[in-house]
Amino acid sequence: MSGKQLNFWLLGALSWHAIVYNPASSISGFLFFMLEVSNLACSRGDHRLFSGLSFMLHPGQIMQVQGANGSGKTSLLRTLCGFMMPDEGDIVWRGESIRELDEEYYAEMLYLGHLNAIKDELSALENLQISAGLSGIELDEKEALAALRRMGLRGRERLPTKVLSQGQRRRVALARLLASDAALWILDEPLTALDVGAVELIQELLAEHLARQGMVIFTTHQPLQVAGAEMRSLSLS
Repeated sequence: MSGKQLNFWLLGALSWHAIVYNPASSISGFLFFMLEVSNLACSRGDHRLFSGLSFMLHPGQIMQVQGANGSGKTSLLRTLCGFMMPDEGDIVWRGESIRELDEEYYAEMLYLGHLNAIKDELSALENLQISAGLSGIELDEKEALAALRRMGLRGRERLPTKVLSQGQRRRVALARLLASDAALWILDEPLTALDVGAVELIQELLAEHLARQGMVIFTTHQPLQVAGAEMRSLSLS
């Protein structure tokens, strides 16, 4: 297993940058960030999932990737993250191909997969802090506890995650959103196993991120509304 694959397995992302979350703050440089995808093609084995896919995403924009099961939604997100190589086309971030940027791109991108990527024997607090540490981020206990408590995990921060419900485990994984200043969030089924209250919280976090000129690409099979945002859609059907 390569170092890149190991980080993905442990974190559900190659790299995410952590700070104390402050919705009122602006993220330096966001206005210069733009994602451009041109003529992208991707296959699974001998089956072509999609081809000729082109779009642009600007600061403050959110886009939902839609399509039937097996249409390539997750493959597209993983390709956008640089985890998979496209058959054709290019992905450009701030005017440069992500193939050339490598770690510079990963430091500005947060990926959360449909799997939680947490360790059952570790507590929610330990999972969040270790995830940060593996990315070279120093997230102290106070900051980590604040993130977990906003995610509705007060009183469960130090419990082994194996005793938590599926929804609570998902909240542990999503706490990474509260410890990230990445400009681009790429989220695969972020609402899985969440109750109504948690879905409303995620919608709130997305709205705050977009207000700070962040960008979001996501998939979901559940209704999701973000206040003040125009929801763009990309269909792979």
